Amino acid sequence: MKQKKLETLLYSAVGIAAMALILVAVNFIAATFRSRVDLTADKLYTLSDGTKKIVGKLDTKVKIRLYYSQRDNAMPVFLKTYAQRVEDLLVELKQQSKFIEIEKLDPQPDSDAEDSANLDGVEGQPTQTGEKIYLGVSINCLDQKVALPFLSPEREKLLEYDLARAIARVANPTKPVVGVMSALPVFGTPMNPMMMRMGQGGQQPAWYLISELKNDFDVKQLEMNVTEIPADVKVLLVIHPRDITDATQFAIDQFVLRGGKLVAYLDPVSYVDQQRQGGNPMMGGGPPTSSSLDKLLAAWGIGFDKTKCVADMKYVTRMGRGQRVEQQPAVLSLTADAIDRNDISTSQVDSLMMGFGGAFTGSPVEGLKKTVLIKSTTQSQLVEGFLAQMSGDAIVKDFKPSSTEYALAIKLSGKFKTAFPNGKPDAAPAPGEEKKEAPKSDALKETKDENHVILVADADMLADQFCVQIQDFFGQRVVIPRNGNVNLAQNFVEQMAGDTALMNTRSRAIVQRQFTRVRDMQLKAEEAYREKIKGLENSLQETQRKLNDLQRNKEKGQRFVLSPEQQKELENFRKQEAKVKVDLKLLRRDLRQEVESMENRLKWMNIAGMPFLVTIGGIGLAVVKRRRTAAR
Repeated sequence: MKQKKLETLLYSAVGIAAMALILVAVNFIAATFRSRVDLTADKLYTLSDGTKKIVGKLDTKVKIRLYYSQRDNAMPVFLKTYAQRVEDLLVELKQQSKFIEIEKLDPQPDSDAEDSANLDGVEGQPTQTGEKIYLGVSINCLDQKVALPFLSPEREKLLEYDLARAIARVANPTKPVVGVMSALPVFGTPMNPMMMRMGQGGQQPAWYLISELKNDFDVKQLEMNVTEIPADVKVLLVIHPRDITDATQFAIDQFVLRGGKLVAYLDPVSYVDQQRQGGNPMMGGGPPTSSSLDKLLAAWGIGFDKTKCVADMKYVTRMGRGQRVEQQPAVLSLTADAIDRNDISTSQVDSLMMGFGGAFTGSPVEGLKKTVLIKSTTQSQLVEGFLAQMSGDAIVKDFKPSSTEYALAIKLSGKFKTAFPNGKPDAAPAPGEEKKEAPKSDALKETKDENHVILVADADMLADQFCVQIQDFFGQRVVIPRNGNVNLAQNFVEQMAGDTALMNTRSRAIVQRQFTRVRDMQLKAEEAYREKIKGLENSLQETQRKLNDLQRNKEKGQRFVLSPEQQKELENFRKQEAKVKVDLKLLRRDLRQEVESMENRLKWMNIAGMPFLVTIGGIGLAVVKRRRTAAR
């Protein structure tokens, strides 16, 4: 018996030792091959097809230098962990192409590696001890060089995209030309000494979108009064063309007819423009500012009401207003359900924010096809622009779903015809000058080949405050996307420019999963809540009307005394008001309990689900083993 126990103990010890050796061997082999298993639903840690396509097209050696401070006391632990993930991704890129070469350097103080880092544009970041740490990448191909000065963990989801874009830039230095025309300060504003003296700020940087476009394109700023689009412009991006003239619309018309690609962001209520002019749109202040391409849209058969905004109770955004949070149905937090999954430019975008945007209506003229890229739900309606700027409660109170899915962004495809059949429009004559006859024009009348135009019904969505969060990380300005607004605009431009390889890579950077069932529950309860409020207000108005009638009909001497009829009416109303308030309280309680119950179930499923399955599996194996042992 003792010998049997000794054998059992010996076998157990040998088994444990063997298992330990197997684990060490598996980890060593996996580390050698740099293999990873990606268990995320969206394969966020697997190279995208777009990245593989960019790397696979390389035919010239691309050298990637990773500068990483490896001293034990230099790097914070979280940066060490992130540096390992960066290195793993670089090795995966190398495995995709024999033309990629990776060099890992440790820039110690006063070393050749530190000098090399500075020459390559990789910057050391000072720590609290005064030492500098490095975690950056330099990518070289022939005489082209691109540096990522410091890799922040905050942008980890964008790491693959940043590396793929840098490789594409050094491998293909020639950039397509993109023209940008806007009534908004998308290129930033210069420093104003007078404003600085008044304490109202100075120079404003360019919007993040413009900075991103400049990484991949030759971006040209076009004035709002241009009468001709330069011949080298391949894609024209128009953002909030407020007060655009017919002459400029004619220039855009001719640009499209000669084969140029147009992406236009229009807006019935530009929150950003009103802010810039000193008004506060959320408080109903500031002059109204809207934009359209009325002549072109009419020629294409598309309607766009500059006075109406889309409000949607399913995509409602909760915003701070003073000391409280309110619903703002005219600011839409759009999920993947609102976005076309079939078009390449929108297929991977999962979240957008549109503030006080409009809707495109109508059917395109013969020869054009309309594709809806972004849409509202049937729980939406059109509201007046001035109302949309006010408190969201003003919209919610009288909200009536239209059962219509409004088109928030569309793509027109086909052969376009001119919006100016009589040629270039006449310039407005000077005061006291007679109108001159326009000379005969050789303007284009129709496109030779099929062309494409993309129209979006909101321009504010491209402003930094609607799409990015800016943080300071070790002295570096780190920009973190809040949603897919900028990604979508880049996708549109890249699709029009003819290179779509980066789309799939970038679109993986923003993956937000919405609790759609929770949102539907809230929407259902809020509809009932809204009806209760409306019923209470109607009851109040009716009671007030009856009180006024009684007041007019009462006898002299009763001016400040309530009659028995008035007292009874007031008592009935107070009872009704108290009942409705109780109903509202119960409704809010039931909604809160139901939502909290669902959230708790989800938490328990995520936290306890896997341990529970492992436990059940272990018990099941033990039972099976015992039965087999008993059978012997």
